[in-house]
Amino acid sequence: MIILGLSGALGHDASAAIIVDGKIVAAVEEERFLRDKHAKNKFPLEAARYCLREAGVRPDQVDIVAFPYGEIPLSSAARWHYAKRYWYAPDRALDAIFNGNRRFRRNRDKSLDLMRELGLTKARFVPVEHHLAHASSAYHLSGFKEKTAIVGIDGKGEYATTFFGYGENGKIHKIKEFYDPDSLGGMYGAITEYLGFEMLDGEFKVMGMAPYGDPARYDLSRLAKFENGELKINTDYVNVVGLRRYKEQGKGFYFTPKLIEWLGPKRNGDEIDDPYIHYAASVQKLLEDLALEMIEYYLGDIIRETGRIAMAGGVALNVKLNQRIIALPHVKELFVQPASGDNGTSLGAASFVAAEMGEPLEPMRHAYLGPSFTTEECLAACEAHPAKPKFQRVENASQKGAEILAAGNPLAWFQGRMEFGPRALGCRSILGDPSHPGVADRINAQIKYRERWRPFCPSMLDRVAPDILQTDHPAPYMTFTFDVAEHWKPRIPEVVHEDGTARAQVVTRETNPRYYALIEELERLRNVPVVLNTSLNRRGEPMICSPTDALNMFYGCDLEYLLMEDVLVTKK
Repeated sequence: MIILGLSGALGHDASAAIIVDGKIVAAVEEERFLRDKHAKNKFPLEAARYCLREAGVRPDQVDIVAFPYGEIPLSSAARWHYAKRYWYAPDRALDAIFNGNRRFRRNRDKSLDLMRELGLTKARFVPVEHHLAHASSAYHLSGFKEKTAIVGIDGKGEYATTFFGYGENGKIHKIKEFYDPDSLGGMYGAITEYLGFEMLDGEFKVMGMAPYGDPARYDLSRLAKFENGELKINTDYVNVVGLRRYKEQGKGFYFTPKLIEWLGPKRNGDEIDDPYIHYAASVQKLLEDLALEMIEYYLGDIIRETGRIAMAGGVALNVKLNQRIIALPHVKELFVQPASGDNGTSLGAASFVAAEMGEPLEPMRHAYLGPSFTTEECLAACEAHPAKPKFQRVENASQKGAEILAAGNPLAWFQGRMEFGPRALGCRSILGDPSHPGVADRINAQIKYRERWRPFCPSMLDRVAPDILQTDHPAPYMTFTFDVAEHWKPRIPEVVHEDGTARAQVVTRETNPRYYALIEELERLRNVPVVLNTSLNRRGEPMICSPTDALNMFYGCDLEYLLMEDVLVTKK
């Protein structure tokens, strides 16, 4: 059976994924083709075309198109909860009751138009509830055979913001959902805006900022509380619509003027620290504490029974929260879907439908699900590029790359299939030698132009990871932080964050042999089995997809070395 998943319902992070006979063949974000971060208000036309090509499938062979946005009946508590909590905006409240599936109908019609454009004439359109798509992307692809606790926390889907349930024998069971505006992800997003960053993008920056502050300095607990099994966000301050919004230069924010009265002016510019680093620390702690309370309340029994948790939704990318979940007494393993945001819901909708149809699903073994390019295609891109690149073919790219890194240089590293999800995992990466003091600052200043809050991450060989991270918990996707062992901190200072942690990727030879060989070669040259790894893009741009994208970026920054498959491009 051939199932194509398409996402784009929430106006951002459109993507497509294809599952053929229970195996994930391809998955990719639309932004990578359009070169427009988050591909706002787009549907995944180019992404779907790529998935069909990669699978070698004709459009008329697709059986089902799965879409991660469902119809919510009036009998559901969701619409009534929304109406009651948004009483201050009567137009929104009444709309939820009398026209509560307006967005669903609009998305369905857009999807059917897209199916026609793609020539999917024989496929059946199957909508899947947004949070069930998140849940499936984590549970069905985790490989867990035992009863598994499922956590889904994000901004919101149709109405739901939070999902607790469990998976057993391939079936997902709901235990509890919370509904908009009661959203931990929304609260964190509102404070992200207050701290001067953009929602969808800036949450990582807030998380990176938090270790610089003291969470005890300011108490933000009035923003949200969890009591008697219910989550309630304080909409006097955050998660607001309409006239309650704070406005600045015509733009409305997700928080109220009352928040400004309480905490002071919104942060503007990159350089202001006090008191904002403390607010970041406090909101991070609030998110962690409430999420852990809710997980214990709804899933504690299941976790004590089997120790397995599967997690997705935007908040699942909060690596500090994930570190605390792993540390819970009975947790044996936490699987976080690497594309936990809404980009991953195309894959989740497809996997959910596959499971419902009784297809045995293969677990997700890696995130290398995007396009790849041959050395010949890389050479052709160099020949055609207007910057007239200086390039040569190399015999052993891994060895050459390690030599460039060992000399203290950053390296743009482009090989294999592009990663699905927000993390570069050794196929579209900028690399550095983490034992060279200053290499992170150099990458920041010359290439990434990133806020200083954002840590750089290590990719490390699987055989040394337990010694560095003091655990053998799987970590293939940079979805967790770990405490770095004291004897390693001075050896790899460029990838240890302010609080002594690292958001690590453990690399295996079987999933990425060329990247593994590069790190092994660096170990031979510098006695460091670790590379600094950040995504191959500039600030505000999506990750690089094609050789031409890589060359455009290379000539738009101060990088001096680019390795694309077996082609070395230099500026010197």
